[in-house]
Amino acid sequence: MSKQQREEFLADAHVGVLSVAGAPGTPPTSVPTFYAYEPGGDLTMFTGTQRRAPKRLERIKEAGVISFVVQREQMPPAYVTVEAELVEVSTPTPEQMLAIAGRYMPEEHAQGYVQAELGDPEHLVTLLTFRPTRWLSSDTSAD
Repeated sequence: MSKQQREEFLADAHVGVLSVAGAPGTPPTSVPTFYAYEPGGDLTMFTGTQRRAPKRLERIKEAGVISFVVQREQMPPAYVTVEAELVEVSTPTPEQMLAIAGRYMPEEHAQGYVQAELGDPEHLVTLLTFRPTRWLSSDTSAD
């Protein structure tokens, strides 16, 4: 893929898989996630309230880098993988979360999803911002 093609592919609404290095002697952790990306910009996503999210967040902060992959779910196969450095960890606004969730589901469902994520005061939802530093891509379709 050209630079423009891979950035447009990443900007499409795919479920991404976030991978971060594990603790020494353990395998990397990989988890599917919703995200947002605009060509030429940063990659953003938020941690959910899953039981392992706080440990994953600590690994991300320690490593400072992630691997993130998106793929085409139907034939012909295509994928984009980015290696990215952590730029910012912040508390998301409901609007930021809705902008990401709204890429994947109708607005009324996205609003309910965001409310559920923010509704548990014992869980900290975190917005993560990454800057892509290295790209790998493949598209087997005939252009």
